[in-house]
Amino acid sequence: MSPPNRPPQTLAQKLIAQACGRSHVAVGEIVSCKVDLAMFHDSSGPRRLKPMLEELGAQIWNKDRVVLVMDHYVPEQDDDSRRIVRIAREWAVEQQLPHVYDSIGICHVVLPQKGHIRPGMFCVGGDSHSPTGGAFGAYMFGIGSTEMLGVMVTGELWVRVPQTLRMWWDGRLPAGVTAKDMVLQMIGRFGMNGGDYQAVEFCGPAVQALSMQERMTLSNMSAEMGAQTGLVAPDETTREWLLGAGVADEAISLDAWHTDEGVDEAQAKTFRFDAAALDPQVAAPHSPANTRPVGDFGDVPVQVAYIGACTGAKLDDLRAAAEVLRGHRVAAGLRLMVAPASLQDQQAARDEGVLGALLDAGAELLPTACGACSGYGGSIPDGANVIATTARNFKGRMGSATAQVYLASPYTVAASALRGRIADPRGLLA
Repeated sequence: MSPPNRPPQTLAQKLIAQACGRSHVAVGEIVSCKVDLAMFHDSSGPRRLKPMLEELGAQIWNKDRVVLVMDHYVPEQDDDSRRIVRIAREWAVEQQLPHVYDSIGICHVVLPQKGHIRPGMFCVGGDSHSPTGGAFGAYMFGIGSTEMLGVMVTGELWVRVPQTLRMWWDGRLPAGVTAKDMVLQMIGRFGMNGGDYQAVEFCGPAVQALSMQERMTLSNMSAEMGAQTGLVAPDETTREWLLGAGVADEAISLDAWHTDEGVDEAQAKTFRFDAAALDPQVAAPHSPANTRPVGDFGDVPVQVAYIGACTGAKLDDLRAAAEVLRGHRVAAGLRLMVAPASLQDQQAARDEGVLGALLDAGAELLPTACGACSGYGGSIPDGANVIATTARNFKGRMGSATAQVYLASPYTVAASALRGRIADPRGLLA
């Protein structure tokens, strides 16, 4: 229920109202919001922001609210990457930035693991998958370098209050089906502009049953739906995860951050799904919207299986792949590459025996960085059929313009690595 003097509000409206110092906001309003956190990485940050700030003679508004992550061009493999990373490192020292994470993982995973994202925050990131932070009940979205410059100088950013598309999932996911399958199914249904730069809120019993890392996958790929942000209302699962990340209990607020009963259709439209009836999903080249059930791809051979990216190589993802691969070997001639999303997740996977199971199956361990997902590293051969846990399969996205990239969950990628063709993981799990 909303307070007596305030109309019902969506979660997105509440977060924006908090950021602009109002009790409530209306859909369509343009308001100026105070930014709680700004994140950028080696590709989107210093090499672009440094010269613009110097030209203006401007200073960073609040260095404690800035996070820099080196994840795109590391480990450096050529002169260009060495130059880009050197600029980032030198600028971080020059500016005495207190929150710098160098080569320990992908920004969207490192940020919450280091306790930077909490419910109720208004955050921006210099990367299109910044909506990942919405999994924690924060309003977070990606912005370009010019907008980031404004944030760096003023600590504020205008936003148009969006309508919310509520994706309500009933039931519970069956074994071998994941949040990746959920979000691929939604992208296949609504298309890559289905969110129309609105807020997408993932809700319902099936979403509440997901782990935090699975919720992060949903919010991450709201970008592929064309949404500005992808939100999940925080709950006790959120609290427990944040406590484990070192966030103080008193800094975690849950009660206010949900969509009120009584919001009208102008504020939120609801679409319903049945998680129990969902099959594993696969997106064919060259769009995440080219999604169909895995059974439609039974005759497609693959030469490369890639388990990586912020979308598909977190600890939960590595566990899922190991569940399929443990005690088996990948198909002859197939290359299986594993690039954990963070050193923290890699170490946890090693401690649990998960990483050992993947390596014993024939996986090649790659650095904890964006790597092939962003077309860096040269690890995807020309002309190959690739099945990957990444978020995008645009032509040339993973480096090779002639590779045919299919997107799937870690379960499905692992099953396909065993079979040498796109395969349904459910029979292998049974």
